[in-house]
Amino acid sequence: MTTVRIYQPLKSTMQAGKGKIKEWCVTFESKDPLLPDPLMGWVSSQDMRQELNLFFPSLLKAIDYAKINGFSYSVCTPSKTETRLKNYGLNFTCSRLRGE
Repeated sequence: MTTVRIYQPLKSTMQAGKGKIKEWCVTFESKDPLLPDPLMGWVSSQDMRQELNLFFPSLLKAIDYAKINGFSYSVCTPSKTETRLKNYGLNFTCSRLRGE
């Protein structure tokens, strides 16, 4: 039975916005071993499903896709990160006034 992993991709460190982290990704897990190419030394596999990433707008639609196609699935829930608002002006104030 084919196993898929359903997760919400993390934000890239090179982007500031959170536009693409609202969708859910379905990736196929491969049981085919990764073998090094004797000529180039690159690692490759015969299973091309590991190259396939499917994106869905919600978790329920991703789970429905897995159920309809008969895939066993595992859901990886993202950990919530707390963002602190920073003020550029605080870099130039005295630490005594900031309360540090």
